Amino acid sequence: MLKRLFRHMTTLPLHARKHFPPATLDAIAAAISTSERRHRGEIRVVIEHGLDWLEVWRGTTARQQAEALFGELRIWDTEDNSGILIYLLLADHAIEIVVDRGILARVPEDTFATICSQMQAAFTQGQFETGLLQGIAACTDLLQQHFPAHSDNPNELPDQPLLR
Repeated sequence: MLKRLFRHMTTLPLHARKHFPPATLDAIAAAISTSERRHRGEIRVVIEHGLDWLEVWRGTTARQQAEALFGELRIWDTEDNSGILIYLLLADHAIEIVVDRGILARVPEDTFATICSQMQAAFTQGQFETGLLQGIAACTDLLQQHFPAHSDNPNELPDQPLLR
């Protein structure tokens, strides 16, 4: 508990900016924008440097935080129930993908664990932009297969990654 608390208190916003500088964030936003023209899904990326000390004390996991943000950011509130949250918690070296019920009805949940593993492999090599872009591309392929674009394909969520 104390080791995790220390890690969260010492993983600062500058760590997120180091691995995800403005040019990388712009590349991620552009990839999401391009992706969402190919399907009716919505992809949102949240990069969090660390949790508040109280959340760490309570034992909040990366998955619990991702699920809370999924609701807070209204990713569940898309017309086709086809929202995806890619969540990174840097202090825990954790990657979580939370998907809406429309996607879960069509895609096995372990598919997203595989995507997380592939992203983690890139991150371990220091390839943060590449890993995240690969994760977006994998989600894009699934969304394009199960939720192909219509002529009327509104952008329902912001494309810019959220740094917290």
